Amino acid sequence: MAFPTVWKDCTILCVVFLLSFVRTARGQAVQAENVTVQEGGTAQISCRLQNYDGSIVVIQNPRRQTLFFNGTRALKDDRFQMVLFTPRLVRITLTNVSVTDEGGYFCQLYTDDTHHQVATLSVVVPPETPSIEVATDVVEGGEAKLTCLSPRSKPPASLRWMRNGREVPGVVSQQDNGKTVSVSNTITVHVERRDNGAAISCEAAHPALGNQRKVRHYRLDVHFAPTVKITPPQGIMREGDSLTLTCTVTGNPLPRNIQWSRVNDTLPERAEIVGTTLVMSRLSQSHNGTYLCQAHNNYGRAADHYNLLVYENISVTPTSIPDTSIPTSLTSTFAALPKNPGAVVETHSAVPYAVIGGVLALLVFTVICVLIVTIWCSVRQKGSYLTHEASGLDEHGEVQEAFLNGNDIRDGTKKEYLL
Repeated sequence: MAFPTVWKDCTILCVVFLLSFVRTARGQAVQAENVTVQEGGTAQISCRLQNYDGSIVVIQNPRRQTLFFNGTRALKDDRFQMVLFTPRLVRITLTNVSVTDEGGYFCQLYTDDTHHQVATLSVVVPPETPSIEVATDVVEGGEAKLTCLSPRSKPPASLRWMRNGREVPGVVSQQDNGKTVSVSNTITVHVERRDNGAAISCEAAHPALGNQRKVRHYRLDVHFAPTVKITPPQGIMREGDSLTLTCTVTGNPLPRNIQWSRVNDTLPERAEIVGTTLVMSRLSQSHNGTYLCQAHNNYGRAADHYNLLVYENISVTPTSIPDTSIPTSLTSTFAALPKNPGAVVETHSAVPYAVIGGVLALLVFTVICVLIVTIWCSVRQKGSYLTHEASGLDEHGEVQEAFLNGNDIRDGTKKEYLL
């Protein structure tokens, strides 16, 4: 009788051992999957079960608050939804994820022994488009200190400056904000007036962006003193003409007030200022003078001047002159003059004076030639007279010799001499 009793006890102990083993095996058959999601997205947290026998399944958040108890909502947070509950898979979703939701989510299976697995939720925070800060006003000849800032990212964003397709090295710094990191990149560049408006950009790279980048474009704002230039009219100004002077002004900031004035005098009564332009109609010699255009801003002043000289009108009235007394060139000149007696003669009206001067020079030359010929003829005639006078003296010598010799006639020839 003792043997059957012992056998029965052994059988019971084996069954209990086997049941404990099975339950332990079932309790260990819980698997959780880690999840990485971008901030603002939707996370799926899954718990996989094996050999589920209807035991209690509990899902808790990182603060160990129960979200679901066997598929029933336990925490009033509408962002969490039970989307699947089967003997093999339990799945919940979390919408509009933030970095505060990050941490371990517990999948627990309650049997004789409680077993759990943790699904880690990681939240990635991509950077926003970075901002650019300028320390102080940038003035030509100085330095511009620019800071590119990405205030929030996880993991830290990578910032770099680009100009004309080349990277500009800078000083990078990071600041921990708890769940996220703030990143900055600062550069210092020397600037001149020509750099005003030059393009420069800051790029932010991040694993959540892939091959894309968030870019902030910026144009350098270089302050400089103004420059002033007056555009003069073409040609000369004569009485009755109209004059328009345009003043071109540059500068940063651009001067708001443009001042026109006349040196040592006031502007004429008929002068009109339209924007940066000075207009004067019906010019006269009273308008003569030096006109100034002036402009200034916070970084300096500049001026330019224009000297106005108004010429008097020249009127020519053609008269009838016989063709025989006017050279051909002079006649063609008068033919080219305006038929209107009141017409203004332009700069080429000086041609008739040149022709008249040439005629006068020709007359003077002719007179000089006549004088030279006259003098030459006079000298030649005087030389001929002296030659005859010398011949007469020779004859007189013969008479004198005959007189002294007492009219001695040796050859029997008698000569008479007129004394």
